[in-house]
Amino acid sequence: MFVFDANLPILRNLRAGDGPLASIPEDRRAILFQEKSYVHSYPHCWRCATPLIYKPVSSWFVSVTKIKPRLLELNQEINWIPGNVKDGQFGKWLANARDWSISRNRFWGSPIPVWVSDDPKYPRVDVYGSLEELKRDFGDYPRDRDGNINMHRPWIDNLTRVNPDDPTGKSHMHRITDVLDCWFESGSMSFAQFHYPFENKEKFEQHFPADYIVEYIGQTRGWFYLLHVMATALFDRPAFKNVICHGIVLGSDGQKMSKHLRNYPDVNGVFDKYGSDAMRWFLMSSPILRGGNLIVTAEGIRDTVRQVMLPVWSSYYFFTLYANAAGYDARQLRPEEVASLPQMDRYLLARTRRLVLSAEKSLNEFAISDACDAASDFIDVLTNWYIRNSRDRFLNKDESAFNTLYTVLEAFMRVLAPLAPMEAESVWRGLTGGESVHLADWPFVVDEKTGEDTELGRVLVDDPALVAAMEKVREVVSGTLSLRKAAKIRVRQPLSKLTVVAEDVAAVEPYTDLLKSELNVKDLEFSTLEDAASRGLKIVHELRVNARVAGKRLRKDVQFAIKASKSGAWHVDSATGVPVVETPNGDIALEDGEYELINRVEEKDAAEEAVSVSAALPTGGFVILDTALTPELEAEGYARDAIRVIQDARKEAGLDVADHVTLTLTVPAADAAKVEAFRDLIASATLAADDFTVVEGAELKAEVVKA
Repeated sequence: MFVFDANLPILRNLRAGDGPLASIPEDRRAILFQEKSYVHSYPHCWRCATPLIYKPVSSWFVSVTKIKPRLLELNQEINWIPGNVKDGQFGKWLANARDWSISRNRFWGSPIPVWVSDDPKYPRVDVYGSLEELKRDFGDYPRDRDGNINMHRPWIDNLTRVNPDDPTGKSHMHRITDVLDCWFESGSMSFAQFHYPFENKEKFEQHFPADYIVEYIGQTRGWFYLLHVMATALFDRPAFKNVICHGIVLGSDGQKMSKHLRNYPDVNGVFDKYGSDAMRWFLMSSPILRGGNLIVTAEGIRDTVRQVMLPVWSSYYFFTLYANAAGYDARQLRPEEVASLPQMDRYLLARTRRLVLSAEKSLNEFAISDACDAASDFIDVLTNWYIRNSRDRFLNKDESAFNTLYTVLEAFMRVLAPLAPMEAESVWRGLTGGESVHLADWPFVVDEKTGEDTELGRVLVDDPALVAAMEKVREVVSGTLSLRKAAKIRVRQPLSKLTVVAEDVAAVEPYTDLLKSELNVKDLEFSTLEDAASRGLKIVHELRVNARVAGKRLRKDVQFAIKASKSGAWHVDSATGVPVVETPNGDIALEDGEYELINRVEEKDAAEEAVSVSAALPTGGFVILDTALTPELEAEGYARDAIRVIQDARKEAGLDVADHVTLTLTVPAADAAKVEAFRDLIASATLAADDFTVVEGAELKAEVVKA
């Protein structure tokens, strides 16, 4: 009978006093005092969910408490990632360490090599450390029925001998029936893998402690802990130098990922559909390597393909498409060529240098997710900034553009190789014709021995002023595009004016043409913060107090703080940058989370204010976008929509980027004049003849034939 099924018959016996109780005198018989259900947590087998039975048993222990102080000392020599685990979860576990029960009452497992006397009158305990010691005392090795050495049960239990401490010669030495806790073997991994100390003594000593291990956070009480205990007890050293302690991988249902529950996407299906690099990047770039938990979903892996894998491949495809069309064999840039390159090229080279150094530092510190973040940021620079703003140069066969992009892609693939090995391999081999990116050196920009720039470092030259200016320009672009999106005005629709308010106008002003092209505006005005008022602009500073958060600290004063924020009775402390509100009980400095500081700029003229939108820039300054649309602007916007339709038709026709075409454009009658007004723009943008045909129709569509 299953133990839990015995409850009911036992209760019946207790009530009636029958069954096994009948043979016990009534005055000594157990009686039932109370019967009720008690709901409580209960241990279950983590594999099959069967309820478990706990009962006290005798056990063999390792006296961990004797070495606890040394365990704590050696823990300080280990580099934990994330760092808070050292003195947090792991350190606290060490501080409360108890003696370790290492014996288990099972048949299968590694037999504990301890023999004891079967007569308590003549006690003796023998502990063996090798097969040779067993042969010395028992005359032979443990052997199975075929005569092969076999250290498992039942063969090792056949080794018995007379107790040397028994003068009568009647008692014998028998192995205890217990086997070792399997965690004892896991904790022995560092030396057992080399069969130390019987073999590979020198090899083990050269490779101990391990440079690096990785497992999930729960192993602070398991593998990490027992490796540390064994290494401290046996060698007085840590078992490892660096350890990544990642979070818990959760299935799509939010529970711990389990083969039993099958609560995760099919791995082979993910590999077939998205590729192994996508899965790898999804895991390595996630919070899990910073100690957080991660829910694995097919959608998350698909987003990695869209945000990382495809942009990288598209960059390579763009390069090969235009290089092949131009018949140009690109090469690595030479150091002496860099100074004369256009600003956009030098900016990309500088950003590539920063990527190499950032990724190198992160990987050396085992901050893998930080390296992924740096690579993701660089992908945005490469695809959404450099390539998008340099298309005309590639179309015009600009050799410096080809060589710059080749140099950057080649170095970037070597950075990307540890993070996305398959894609990096394919792109790098396609670029260079080399055997493998994984056989290439890391793209060092600084010689580790001399501190001097390497050959590559003299090409990837940093330019702090240029980078700062270009980043500000990118801020302006990002802020303005956000305004367009909020106003539901497509980028192809030209607008009349953008005003940029910045501290360093001189740094941004040289990029006027770039900003006009990128943002599709006709006019661009610049103003410093100091000159904003004289240019008809009004800068508004607004303070919003979070009553729920601030109320916990300020209590009754929170109402005074809210009133002060609305009346303007507040200022920003020049030293701390924190807003200070004026209340009847004195000035109060607000803390993080208690407020939101909003800065915006407005047109003083009411009419202009009605047709403009503005946004603050992250590093200071503002952008103001005039959203008024004139018939001329709307006509050009329609022409640019037509260009998009024609380009799609070129793509569907399989035309090369340099192919000229004969174009027939169908437009609604009401829009024909818009097309005629911008015929030259349409023809030049699509490589169509100036006299392309325009016919009236129900909707806008294009037909192209290679000229």
